Amino acid sequence: MTRLLALVLAPLLVLVAFAVPARAADDISAVSRSVVRVVTVAMVDGEVVGFGHGSGIAISPTRILTNAHVVESAAKYPNNVALGVVPSEGQKSYAGKLIAIDTKRDLALIEMTEGRVPAAVIYSGPFEAGAEVVALGYPGNVDLATAQSATDYITPRSPVRSEGNLSNTQAIEGIATYVHTAKIARGNSGGPLVDSCGRIVGINTFITRADDGDSPFAFAIAGREVTRFLGDAGQSFASVGTPCLTMAEADARDRAALEADARALAQANAARDEAAKLDHDLKAARAEEAAMTARENRMALAGVLFVIGALGAGAALLFYNQKNMRGAKIAGSAGAALMLFAALLFATRPDAHAALDAVEGDTADTAKPDGGKLAEGNYLCTIRPDRSRITVSSTTDVPVAIAANGCVNDRTQYAMGADGRWQRILVPNEEATVTVASIDPAAKDYRVDRYLLDADTMKLAREARAGITLKACTTDADALAGLATQQEAIRAVLPASPNERLVYQCQKAAAGVGAKPAP
Repeated sequence: MTRLLALVLAPLLVLVAFAVPARAADDISAVSRSVVRVVTVAMVDGEVVGFGHGSGIAISPTRILTNAHVVESAAKYPNNVALGVVPSEGQKSYAGKLIAIDTKRDLALIEMTEGRVPAAVIYSGPFEAGAEVVALGYPGNVDLATAQSATDYITPRSPVRSEGNLSNTQAIEGIATYVHTAKIARGNSGGPLVDSCGRIVGINTFITRADDGDSPFAFAIAGREVTRFLGDAGQSFASVGTPCLTMAEADARDRAALEADARALAQANAARDEAAKLDHDLKAARAEEAAMTARENRMALAGVLFVIGALGAGAALLFYNQKNMRGAKIAGSAGAALMLFAALLFATRPDAHAALDAVEGDTADTAKPDGGKLAEGNYLCTIRPDRSRITVSSTTDVPVAIAANGCVNDRTQYAMGADGRWQRILVPNEEATVTVASIDPAAKDYRVDRYLLDADTMKLAREARAGITLKACTTDADALAGLATQQEAIRAVLPASPNERLVYQCQKAAAGVGAKPAP
């Protein structure tokens, strides 16, 4: 039987490749990479007696979430029904095996025996009536209209998308479901219902009948039921609870946050300057008072000594008249010395203006950042939600150790980008995501832009990345200039805007502080 199953599933493993034009970086196209067709093949006595299909969504690179009723025959007849997974991109489809099934929730989990698919993210935040939703999957009526042969059912192609709105939440036999208006058909079962940012909010499962002109409605298993099912199955998954914003909205909010920061900084600087002025005036007044007191004391002492010196001179004259030459010399010398010392004290009395000048010169120089040179040091960077568009990633604090030459965390060389920021563009071999990590020269913020790309654009990005030969940190100016040029070549194949932007605010920190080092 195993040999017969292999023969039946052989077409799933050898498919015709076709080119897919590069798409813009929109979130629905990004999550479409995670949508698959789930195929069931039933056999009796070595002959195919049934073929079915539905849709699914990857919640890990090798695990597919779908409806229980799509794969129920495989659960009932594991020796006679084989499972196949057909990705939306690439040239291959893969065999699958059933991992978990919950018929009450109508959910099931399949594992691909080989191959990888980009994983989607589940939205865990509040979801209100009227919210925009998109259904993705492989409706059978579209297949009937377009398929030329059975091979078309096992050939990778993009899922069909339809848009609508969330109507409300309904409990069906204790299971939470979303009622929505995105059009689906048989074959969409097991496919995702996503929000405008491409996060899974539910799994489409059935539709109402539209007899006698009734409007059709669709039902999706709610996200909270999905997460409970995955938890029961011991399956980890990524989830994000931040509200969905367009990139334009996120940019506008970022500008507003920067303007608010600038106003706060200006107010803080004004307050600091006012405090500095008050401190300066107080110091000046105290210095002037101290100088005048010292001046007056010196002058008074000089006067007293002068008077005593004059008395000494008078005594000397008296001794001289009395023919007491020894007494005259002593009194005269002492008097002259006292008068000379008094004159010296008077001449060196403190100058009040000199004291004020000393206060004027007692100001701190403010260091100014050097053009494009990085502010080196150890930083701990914390997410700024008000400046970010968070769609698929976690936002833990990021420790960043920066060297003046752009070496980050002692292992990754950054180079100056065209926008004046130091950047490093990461193009992985396995993951279908390009990451642009960048730091402003003053090290005030660390930014991560993520582009969730289709297979063709990823291929172009990897080809451009092949030109980068610098693998370690360097101080060679020519090597840094070459890296900058090569990274701009990668940027040229990326969409105009990313799918996600994470902006972190950085502050000085001790070495080794933080949760996860930056790339």
